[in-house]
Amino acid sequence: MERHYGWVIVAAGALITCVAAGSMFALPVYLQPMADDTGWSRAGISGAMTIGFIVMGVAGFFWGTVSDRIGARPVVLIASGLLGLGLFLASRAGDLLQFQLAYGGLIGAAGGAFFAPLIATTLAWFDKNRSLAVSLVSIGGGVAPMVITPLASLLIQTYGWRSAMFIIAIAAWVVLIPTSLLIRRAPALAPAPAGAAAPPPVRSAIWSALRKPQFLVLAAVFFLCCGAHSGPIFHTVSYAMICGATPLAAASIYSVEGVAGLFGRLLFGIMGDRLGVKRVIIGGLLLQAAGIYAYIYVSQLSDFYMLAVVLGMVYGGVMPLYAVLARDYFPPQVMGTVLGGITLTSSIGMAFGPVGGGWIFDNFGDYHWLYISSALIGLGAAAMALAFPRPSQPASGQLQPA
Repeated sequence: MERHYGWVIVAAGALITCVAAGSMFALPVYLQPMADDTGWSRAGISGAMTIGFIVMGVAGFFWGTVSDRIGARPVVLIASGLLGLGLFLASRAGDLLQFQLAYGGLIGAAGGAFFAPLIATTLAWFDKNRSLAVSLVSIGGGVAPMVITPLASLLIQTYGWRSAMFIIAIAAWVVLIPTSLLIRRAPALAPAPAGAAAPPPVRSAIWSALRKPQFLVLAAVFFLCCGAHSGPIFHTVSYAMICGATPLAAASIYSVEGVAGLFGRLLFGIMGDRLGVKRVIIGGLLLQAAGIYAYIYVSQLSDFYMLAVVLGMVYGGVMPLYAVLARDYFPPQVMGTVLGGITLTSSIGMAFGPVGGGWIFDNFGDYHWLYISSALIGLGAAAMALAFPRPSQPASGQLQPA
């Protein structure tokens, strides 16, 4: 039973990421009802999401480091409590600042606590099928918009936005807290028996890992990858509308990308196990750059859908593999810190795309240079990924089963 418990971790992680990501990223469906009910500006309400991204990036590094010391279970339990509390307080906010602090601050802090600890724990449980396991955990985030967002929309229509957010807060507690109790350390991370040689202090191991060139390269690749696709993701709906698509049809491009991302996670996870993670990441980054560049030649809705399938599969499939590549270079005892660090850099990369795309459109009157510059950044990510050497031996502390 012990050797197969890794798959329980995968199932629990997928459910947790689905509820957590869905609860946080459902804000767009609240936007119109909140603005109508409260008179708050759309920019102000959306600002809560901007705050959330910033807080999530910083918190991800903090929580990842904490999970290396105390384990993922207490971190995920605390985050589950914060997530529900943030939703509850946001549903009762009397002014815009209270809402921004509750939604952006508390929920953002909670959102940063799930990825690094859960993925680090999953990696420690697996030797074989590692890429597939990590990809399956990340599927929860891909499924979230198809589950939590429609649920929130239905609740808003039936009970209003405040009651809908309150109900989701309670549901998040009911699902996340019991599921978090299923998370446990892998046997490879269990305390050493009495008399065994003591491992290096955690703090020393953490700083040693963060100074390694492999960490710097991994963080740079993740930053460039997110910087490449964040602008196109954010602005493609607007670009499709400029090309003549209706608002509803243009918005549906996101849905196509989301569905494609689910298949991409499975496909790239299997290929990573069979062909090698580094090879699959480099190929995916090159395909992403080509797909982004192709946007300058499209004008029909069918073309947008075709590219949405390609790019959704690519960036949905590549993103989880960075954690698997990190596991080739770092021991499981510091994986929370390493993953938290690269998550921080990826959040910064994601922040540049929307702002940069808006600046390009305001100054040039179209998105032509957005897609060219994003494609070049994507090529830079692929070139940077080539800097990874082939591991001479597996990172210490690997678990053999599963």
